[in-house]
Amino acid sequence: MITITDKAKEKILSLIQESNLDTSYFLQVSVKGGGCSGLSYNLDFDNKAKTGDQFFEDNNIKIALDMKSFLYLAGTELDFTDGLNGKGFSFNNPNATRTCGCGESFSV
Repeated sequence: MITITDKAKEKILSLIQESNLDTSYFLQVSVKGGGCSGLSYNLDFDNKAKTGDQFFEDNNIKIALDMKSFLYLAGTELDFTDGLNGKGFSFNNPNATRTCGCGESFSV
């Protein structure tokens, strides 16, 4: 399961509203090959479940993960930072053994 901080929830709801998406949309979280550490995080909105998607809800945000991504992301916290040192979503992933400086890729 992935947990969502209050700051991440605020930003997700803001992005949904800005994009004029209805309540059928959920947050699709996945892991793809690539990035400087081997695997990279991917966030998107979708309203159609894919075969094998696992659904969770945290902080009133519906989240979908495919099975491969679930194995890499179980226990991860999704946060959002908008400070002077950068702006964006960050993943606090207890499964990552190494991350890159930008925080967008990891390895296990």
